[in-house]
Amino acid sequence: MAKMWAGRTDGAVSKEADDFNSSIHFDSRMFRQDIRGSMAHATMLAACGILTDAERDTILDGLSDILSDLESGKLPIDPAAEDIHMFVEAELTARIGDIGKKLHTARSRNDQVALDIRLYLRDEIAELRSLVRDLIRVLCEQAEKNANAIMPGYTHLQRAQPITLAHHLLAYAMMLERDDERLADTAKRMNRSPLGACALAGTTYPIDRSMTARALGFDAPTENSLDSVSDRDFCVELLSAISLCMTHLSRFSEEIILWSSWEFRFLELDDAYTTGSSIMPQKKNSDMAELVRGKTGRVFGDLVAMLTVLKGLPLAYNKDMQEDKEAVFDAVDTLKKCLRVFIPMMETAKFRKDVMYAAAQKGFLNATDLADYLVRQGLPFRSAYKMVGSLVARCIAEGKTLETLTLDEYREVSPLFEADLYDEISLETCVAKRISAGGTGPDSVAAQIASVKRFLESGL
Repeated sequence: MAKMWAGRTDGAVSKEADDFNSSIHFDSRMFRQDIRGSMAHATMLAACGILTDAERDTILDGLSDILSDLESGKLPIDPAAEDIHMFVEAELTARIGDIGKKLHTARSRNDQVALDIRLYLRDEIAELRSLVRDLIRVLCEQAEKNANAIMPGYTHLQRAQPITLAHHLLAYAMMLERDDERLADTAKRMNRSPLGACALAGTTYPIDRSMTARALGFDAPTENSLDSVSDRDFCVELLSAISLCMTHLSRFSEEIILWSSWEFRFLELDDAYTTGSSIMPQKKNSDMAELVRGKTGRVFGDLVAMLTVLKGLPLAYNKDMQEDKEAVFDAVDTLKKCLRVFIPMMETAKFRKDVMYAAAQKGFLNATDLADYLVRQGLPFRSAYKMVGSLVARCIAEGKTLETLTLDEYREVSPLFEADLYDEISLETCVAKRISAGGTGPDSVAAQIASVKRFLESGL
């Protein structure tokens, strides 16, 4: 295929250099956005008197036919093309003749590329946000089903205090809410149109950049033409938001993996989201969660790669910036795949409430509540803390629990203990007494569920 940029040189490069320079194998996915941008550009050129109405209509019809043929598969994308932008322009010119060559008036590939990737990522962010919200919805539903399911809460991976499963699941819902907000914020900041910035300095033609911005759903045109073509902050922001979302999925995956083990047995994943062993017939592996955990490192690599590409670039456009797409496309694709498997995996998961409750009965999770009991009797907290610590040590030495110590044994330590202490340290009471906002108490968890529902109802 003849090079559109032939002129200053003869356009002939070695096959190795041509393949090295080409981006068609990864930027071809932006064909819809490229054609949409070209349609808006042609319409604006006609409105500004740079194209005739007849020329505009011929170009629009040609672009519409190309889009239809690409979507139907009738028109294959030529792998020999340098990129999707050159492919579409060459195909248009082949179909409608020299009028097609007028389409590139008052624009450069630099602003065209910057436009296409903004349009593409804006569409992808909308899909990512929809998936994130679907996962939040599933977690909210599971929380409602398990509002009274008591389990151990952990710090340092040591049993700490009793909580409800709903409370635990809602923690991840809150993380995902922030992920959705970060994605929305990224989309808002990238929603400026670079079209018309041309190569770097703007154009001598009397174009209307606000017209194309409005037509393409942007809030406004970008304000500096140098920045317009060299800015990839929005790619970094999106990669950062995706990386943090993957971090949350990875943390959740780690717990799913632990909870699925025989050591915990808190959770039974549906067979559809597990695999077996090639040699050990008893195995049921949580491979989907493990892959999510593993793919998180891949996405982190995409973010670091993008930052590294940009860190030393002078203004304005440099060919290095072609490296933006593979990194950000890979991260978008990876998060989508992870969410699409995570949503049904959590929707079909079965939680072992009995096992969770039994685990919460061990490990002295009610020790803090016993200390609080003494505080209510007038003892300073630090004194109560030390006293309960000695009782826990005694229980460990004698193979007992705080529930099985007799009242006489308690009174050996302090006369403040009364028979009502046993009700005070029951798991149900320990959970119910957590009345502070955001805590694991029933009213607080109900408020958190209501908050998540309001968030979901707020829409994209």
